[in-house]
Amino acid sequence: MLDPVTTSIIVLGLIFTLLIIGTHIGVALGLAGVLGMYLAIGPDATWAQLAMVPFATTNSFMLAVIPLFILMGSFATQANLTTDLYRAAYAWLGRLPGGLAIATTFASAAFGAASGSTIVNAAVFTRMALPEMTRLGYDKRLSAGCIAASGTLAALIPPSILMVVYAIITEQSIGKMMLAGLIPGIITAFVFMAGIYVRVKLNPSLAPMPKELISWPDRFRALSGVWGICVLFFIVIGGIYAGLFTPTFAGAVGAFGAFVIVILKRRLTKRSMLEIIKDTGINSTTIFIIIIGGMLFSRFLTYTGIISEVTKYLIALDLAPTTYLLCFIVVFLILGMFIEAIAIIVMTMPVMYPVLIGVGYDPIWLGIIAIKLAEISLCTPPVGLNVYVVRSASPIPLTLENVFAGVMPFVMMDFVVLAVLIYFPQLSTFLPNLMS
Repeated sequence: MLDPVTTSIIVLGLIFTLLIIGTHIGVALGLAGVLGMYLAIGPDATWAQLAMVPFATTNSFMLAVIPLFILMGSFATQANLTTDLYRAAYAWLGRLPGGLAIATTFASAAFGAASGSTIVNAAVFTRMALPEMTRLGYDKRLSAGCIAASGTLAALIPPSILMVVYAIITEQSIGKMMLAGLIPGIITAFVFMAGIYVRVKLNPSLAPMPKELISWPDRFRALSGVWGICVLFFIVIGGIYAGLFTPTFAGAVGAFGAFVIVILKRRLTKRSMLEIIKDTGINSTTIFIIIIGGMLFSRFLTYTGIISEVTKYLIALDLAPTTYLLCFIVVFLILGMFIEAIAIIVMTMPVMYPVLIGVGYDPIWLGIIAIKLAEISLCTPPVGLNVYVVRSASPIPLTLENVFAGVMPFVMMDFVVLAVLIYFPQLSTFLPNLMS
């Protein structure tokens, strides 16, 4: 058996090698964790962990909320709730400077309350909103950047799969995490909308004003299509806040509610039902693989004593709490340039969480900061996942350069929101404290 330092160097080298050759991050973390345990604690204990961890991880009642939220989002998409939201938002906001982009942001934020997935949001609104904005003469970069950035709101506006992963990794309340993201998510959406308004005011060529006028009766009629999202949001978040059921039960109720909405809208067929089940299974399995790999890697860190040693060493440096937070932000953003957001949370939290909590930061607030950083990483080059989703889902010719150029102003807005959330932590903790 090797000493912890030598083992850690070998394991980190293996991870980077696997990532460079394109190995799935969950597989890379799992293989590295198994190798690390093999070198540190021997083969017998390693095989015992390998036999136990995957089942013990996925046999968690809390993890059931992930496929349930994914299922709810799939039903909501099949029910065409995005189209109804988009029409309502355009009817009310379309006459503003950059109104179609503002409406897209608003609709994407609202749909985030049903989908829980940044990828779903970005893909759906790319196919629906991008052709319409292009037809009306909107700048391609503004249109694509708006969709990529507003898609990330699903990570912060509950229910959010990223929040569930953070809560499970750090053993925090999923319900409190959900509530904590509501105000920051709304703030981010309004900052995006204000940013679009100001940019178009300064440069009207980015977004010509639409010629058609929408009457007030038509505007109110458009609101009739948003009842589905409102029902799902109040069932899930209202039920958690009122203490009627746990987040897992809320996921089940939300999924069933979305299923009923699809039935009422007569949009469910045998083929679409099979597709929904298949997509839910694939997406859930992908997330579970990352979590299992992360757990195996965490076991390696625990058995070698690296986590406790690093925590003691960093706290012993007696730096200012803001310095520790700044280091966490820098590490997260650098990893976010190359690795998917869920994997970053699984990788960084076992090491950074004890340090940041040890210097006095609130764990729920820290989760919101981590999710905010994940939002930013979804849009930063070279591996901004939402950017690639917009590019691949686009029904019109679009380059990665167009999308990255368009999303950068929104990344700057995200940094402004991040600074506000750091300076005013009560924005994240107010609702969870009321729940307590």
